[in-house]
Amino acid sequence: MTDPAAPDHPLENTPFDRALRRLRRDRAARLAAEPHPLLTRMADEIEERLALVSRRFARALDLGAGPGLLGNRLRAQGIEVASADAGALFAERLGGTQCDEDRLPFPPATFDLVVSAGTLDSVNDLPGALVQIRRLLRPDGLFLAGFAGAGSLPLLRRVMHAADEAEGQPASPRLHPQIDIRAAGDLLGRAGFALPVADSEKVSVRFPTLDRLVDDLRELGWTNLLSARSRRPVGRLGLAAARAAFAAAADPDGRATERFEIIHLSGWAPSPDQPQPARRGSATMSLADALRRKS
Repeated sequence: MTDPAAPDHPLENTPFDRALRRLRRDRAARLAAEPHPLLTRMADEIEERLALVSRRFARALDLGAGPGLLGNRLRAQGIEVASADAGALFAERLGGTQCDEDRLPFPPATFDLVVSAGTLDSVNDLPGALVQIRRLLRPDGLFLAGFAGAGSLPLLRRVMHAADEAEGQPASPRLHPQIDIRAAGDLLGRAGFALPVADSEKVSVRFPTLDRLVDDLRELGWTNLLSARSRRPVGRLGLAAARAAFAAAADPDGRATERFEIIHLSGWAPSPDQPQPARRGSATMSLADALRRKS
């Protein structure tokens, strides 16, 4: 069995540096005095969606638990919660398990609820992680998640491009590739989830400086996690150009608006009790007949 805390194999073709990701999670644990508003928003949405479900849940996994915001809310509802995070500090504080989302050490059918806020966009093998999450769920178990998707941080991308131009360098990937809503929905279906749903919301946040934006991303653990071969540091000239480009994008009050596209996922572990689509070819009326009846 793969050690969930092991570094990448030298020949493994992974977009994210696992060791760096763990360090970033540990830094976030030291920096964040309280849950970031974006994480709180994701947790609020997950909690609201859970409240719409009539069934009760007994045992949950809070995956990418961070400061434990979601887990604490579930415990307050009488649900037994196990916490897991890629960062050692977050996992230790919660008495949980340190592991990557695509290297889960839990036995199949352990939980009837899995929740995740803010981490799935930086998983090396997201399709594999979703398959593992589905296997962890008991029949008719529920998966709910939120993370930053495609369309997030357009201003940061622009100012980082200005930094590369100022240094006479080709554009460097300063942010990792992001998952769009269609791909997210397809991944849920491919992972074997029943009744998969993917939707999104746009969240705008205003920042006084580029440094304040970067500080927020550090608190979230959302800074560049790409493998070392894909990273290039920003020099003084580039940093000055990036700060100037950010200031030029500011409104008259001195603050610039950054956008986050939050993708929300939900899916159920298959169960015979769930509603099933009709068998292909079982319709008793053609579409043409149905439309004629309405006209």
